Order: sequence, then structure tokens, then C-alpha cells
Amino acid sequence: MSLRLLTAGDSHGPELVAVLDGMPAGVPLTAADIDKDLRRRQGGHGRGARSTRVERDRAELVSGVVAGLTTGAPLGLRIPNLDFLNQPATRPPITAPRPGHADLAGSVKFGLSDLRVVRERASARETAARVAAGAAARALLRAVGVTVGSFVTGVGAVQALPDLAHLASDRLAEFSARAEEDPVRCWDEAASARMVEAVDRARVERQTLGGSFVVHAVGLPVGIGSHTQADLRLDSRLGAALLSIPAVKGVELGPAFEVCQRDGAAVQDAIVVEGSGLSRPTNFAGGLEGGMTNGMPVVARCAMKPLSSVRTPLESVDLESGAAAAPPYVRSDICAVPAAAVVGEAVVALVLASAVLERFGGDRLDLIHASMSKLE
Repeated sequence: MSLRLLTAGDSHGPELVAVLDGMPAGVPLTAADIDKDLRRRQGGHGRGARSTRVERDRAELVSGVVAGLTTGAPLGLRIPNLDFLNQPATRPPITAPRPGHADLAGSVKFGLSDLRVVRERASARETAARVAAGAAARALLRAVGVTVGSFVTGVGAVQALPDLAHLASDRLAEFSARAEEDPVRCWDEAASARMVEAVDRARVERQTLGGSFVVHAVGLPVGIGSHTQADLRLDSRLGAALLSIPAVKGVELGPAFEVCQRDGAAVQDAIVVEGSGLSRPTNFAGGLEGGMTNGMPVVARCAMKPLSSVRTPLESVDLESGAAAAPPYVRSDICAVPAAAVVGEAVVALVLASAVLERFGGDRLDLIHASMSKLE
């Protein structure tokens, strides 16, 4: 048993739609739970006018929930696009592809002459549907004692990277709690102020900024995932999910890019006896060994490139005439790293919830609890 997600809808179409299949019955879930994460996705210093003033994302639960509990049927979600009402009935085609976007490759792949058709679906607006579905996955994880959080570790050249190998569960929770109250979701107040300044400066300079963020999960039992096949390894599944977020170009599990520069003996997570069980004093592996959880927090860090929609003119070619042309500017965020962190939580929750179901099975939450209790 596992989760399957499909999303549909265009950036400026009437709505986004998500269908999440495989949710067990009995999980507490309301539209308010989903709307909370949708609001978090729309926040963050540096977001554009559409996120801050036009859209007020709210989810409509159209199936799969009765009286605040999932039923075991596919979960159907609808998110209306308020900006749809502002769109003209007809618009001239766009024929100059924007560098850094899906415009050119998508038009070649599908034989489309109007690049607007490509960008409507390739838009990061689609992640609202994944955040909505991820909120449901988060509810399932929460019901079995697993929490997922995030915090920003960099915006542009401003860095606030903690020692990921030595962050215990309580510190990860503390950093995420600080992020919830911060304009750029940063755990470090001084660094946050510099990040805000960098975003404001980029706005004046007609630029965009990327950055990095951490997503973590605490409370997972040992053995989620598998070493038996490459596609079952939790490392590969988490990496694929995080790299599917628009503009995310790099993922490390634990402090991988630091670890790769050090001697092997210095970066192994020793196994020690603590009380009546086993423990590890460090988490260089990011909570994963052999494609499986090892009982430590799962920690992933993502690198997000600067957004490609910049006000500074870029070189391109008009595909219709063959002449050099500057693609039209499409309104954009200056920095979307805080929002990407929330999307990161959603995709990680979806992967982990699915892996938990594969490990413990059960069409109902009480059966999952019964299966998990056998490990205690």
C-alpha cells in the first residue's frame, strides 16, 4: 500500500486539482489543516504581488473526508485560482522563449507554437496542489508520531548553515519554530535581517535571488525504505521529490558536501548504548543508511537557483521569425526560497507517508498503529 498523487490545472486557469489515492481511513483532516500550509507557502519576504495580494489560496475537500476523518477513498482537492478572473479572453501567442524556463524545451517536445501553453503548466503555481496533498500526508505522519519541518539556511550570499551532523531532534524543532515567525523562514535572527536586506537590494537592482533550505523529519522508526532495489531506497525517492520542486538544482542528505571532503572515519555515526536502546551521537548520514531510516532525524538540504524571471533584459530568439528577441517579462517573485522550503516539507511528507504505509500497511489508522506497536 502506498500513496499516489496526480495534480492538474494551469497557473492562470480556473483551478488547481489534486487527487491523492491511498490515504487510509481514520486520519483526522480538515480543510483548515490544508489551508494553513497553503498560507505558509504564500508567505516570505520577496514574494510577488500574485502571492501576497491576488491569490488567497484555500482548498476545497471534494472527496475522501467525512466528519473530519479520511474515509479510505481517494482524496480530492480543488484550489480555485482567483487570478483567472483577471485574464483576458484572448491573448496573442508568445513566441520568444525565456532562458531558464521550460518554454523552449516544452514547445519542442509537444509541438506547441504558443509558449504560454507550456509556461502555464510548468509554472511553480502547480506546487500549491502538492502542498495541499502534502498537508494530508503530514496529517497521516502526525497521527503516527512523525513531524516534518523546515528552515532557510541561505538567501543569495547570506548564509546561516548550522552544524547539521550535530542537530538533535529538539534543536531541529526549535529552528523550525523560529522559522515560522521569521520573514524569510530563517532560524538565525541576525542572518535573517541580512537576508531581508539582500532581497530588498535585489528588487532595486531588478534581480532575483536563490538560496538554500533544510527539510527534516523526526520520529521515524528504523527501517523505513529498503536496500533491496534502487527505486525503493529512501535516499533516491527523497532526492527525486525535492529536485522536482521548480528551481531546486541540488540536494544533500545530511552535510553531504562537507562529508565528501573529510576522512571516512571522521564522518561515521557511531552506534552506542543509551538506556535500554541504541543511539548515535552524530547524524552525518542524514538519518539514512542503505536507503533506510536509521532512527535519527532525516535531514535534507536543498539548493535553489535564482528565479529565471528577471526584469533585466535577456537574450533570446523569436521562434516564429528567427530574429533575436527579448522575451516578455512575466511578473515574478524576487526570492521564493521561504516558499520552496514549505513545498519541500510537502514533497518530503508525501514520500515518507507513502514509505510508512509500505512498511506497516493497513487500510485504517488503527491497523497502522497496531502494526507499529509490534516494534515497541
